[in-house]
Amino acid sequence: MTEQVKRYKTLWLSDIHLGFKDCRAEYLLDCLNHIECDTIYLVGDVVDLWAMSRTLYWPASHYEVLRTLFRKANSGTRVVYIPGNHDEPFRDYVGHIFGPIEIRKEAVYTTLKGKRLLMFHGDCLDEHMQLSRWENLVGDAAYDLLLFLNRWANFFRRRFGHHYWSLATYIKQRIPNARQVIDVFESAAVQEAKKRGLDGVICGHIHQPALKDIDGLLYCNDGDWIENCTLLAEGEHGELELLQWTETRQMLARVGEPAAKPVADVLPLRRVG
Repeated sequence: MTEQVKRYKTLWLSDIHLGFKDCRAEYLLDCLNHIECDTIYLVGDVVDLWAMSRTLYWPASHYEVLRTLFRKANSGTRVVYIPGNHDEPFRDYVGHIFGPIEIRKEAVYTTLKGKRLLMFHGDCLDEHMQLSRWENLVGDAAYDLLLFLNRWANFFRRRFGHHYWSLATYIKQRIPNARQVIDVFESAAVQEAKKRGLDGVICGHIHQPALKDIDGLLYCNDGDWIENCTLLAEGEHGELELLQWTETRQMLARVGEPAAKPVADVLPLRRVG
């Protein structure tokens, strides 16, 4: 049986964090192998140099993600890389081409429906958060705990045959202070697009996938590959979709399975257009 391949015009991926132990590289590989597109935008934190400076962690799946991106770029897919804060040293090469991959500080994307969207990673908005050093330290510790709980929760879910589910995101959305920080970030992002006379923004950084209207502008956050395994995609008719790659969709298709059970599929969280 031929495995189903999804076709999109453009994909946005960010916060992959290769080199970090909680990176879900195997899910991203499955995604890249079963989606075709004309353009891929990597919206920051592709490689986690912060994590690698503390502990060298680079399994084969992380290498394969980079190899697959380069293979796609060499095969005709346009790949544009906008570095984030965890891979900030690559900003020194903005304006250059790294092999077949373009490196940009930020960019403006025009959808098939004529919407002009500002693209940046999002760490430029950190000044709006106004968190104290103590709050940052507590936040980092709490996030590490969330990822620890998320890791073990999904270990047991796999053992019982359940698909991947982000416990970390579930908890985060129910903490008032965390929700407030997310709201401030989203508002600041659309205000930056508004100041430039654009129709919306595409970013990452806060690991909170979203596709929604804020004050008449489009806010798109493609999420991450630590907690949520999400990406943003533009279809061939100009519709924008926030997609979640789930564990239940990544198993190899068996010979003779009906076409309704592809090896991998995407679950649309939200669609615009």
